[in-house]
Amino acid sequence: MTLYTQAESNTRKTWLYLAGFLILIIFLGWIISYFLGTYIILWFAVIYSVLMSFLSYWYSDKIVLAMSQAKPIEKKDNPELYRLVENLCITAGLSLPKIYIIKGAQPNAFATGRNPEHAVIAVTQGLLDQLERVELEGVIAHELSHIGNRDALLQTIVVVLVGVVVMMTDFFFRISFYGSRGNDRNNKAGAVMLLIALALAISAPLFATLIRLAISRKREFLADAAGALLTRYPEGLARALEKISQSPYSLKTANNSSAHLYFASPFRGKQSKNFLTKLFMTHPPVQERLNALRGMRV
Repeated sequence: MTLYTQAESNTRKTWLYLAGFLILIIFLGWIISYFLGTYIILWFAVIYSVLMSFLSYWYSDKIVLAMSQAKPIEKKDNPELYRLVENLCITAGLSLPKIYIIKGAQPNAFATGRNPEHAVIAVTQGLLDQLERVELEGVIAHELSHIGNRDALLQTIVVVLVGVVVMMTDFFFRISFYGSRGNDRNNKAGAVMLLIALALAISAPLFATLIRLAISRKREFLADAAGALLTRYPEGLARALEKISQSPYSLKTANNSSAHLYFASPFRGKQSKNFLTKLFMTHPPVQERLNALRGMRV
């Protein structure tokens, strides 16, 4: 498999997952509308969710940078890092993003920003201290690929869809539950409606979360492929991934809401190969990423 076919494969799978999201929302909308007989509250929930996610999209980079306690640097602060990022941006045809440093011994990095013109790359001090130049170049290329692929936009769309699913199922559950209390408890229609509401309230958000995590993992594979294509040296990125995965340090400023942004999981611990565990991972298993990188032909 070449780098190009790997990227194309992951792009197709990402949009397939996104289509699954839309089908799930349409199905939920049909079920809720059928039982309630009105679209007004449903549209209100959807518009509210989209509006809040839209505002989050515009300010998400500032929120994430504040959460990670990242500090901006200028060219004079780290000329070598700046030259490395500049050279890769020229090769990729991207604008130079703002560069931030995160204090922390764990080697890691992330990219954010609503578009390539307003992008940010943040790297930990541990990444600068522990990686060789070709390895650091591979990580930066990976993050620039996220920027070029507009992954921040896709992730925002996914967050919107998850929010819509959660709000719809929660609203349906509440209406069904309180509505059934005012009726005869032996009413079979009310009982069936409550069972459906319970099933939706439990399964739909879970299913939506699994799709979100699956998309996140596919985007990591895609960024690996695009980053290796940018540097023309997949082994540099593979070696960086090995070093990062073997680091004993955790990143204290990371949390569950921002973990998917990082180059590798910021939480330490053995990554199980159990199928159920993989479903809830924000990143693909390290060995799978290494196999994909080392199986590619430039």
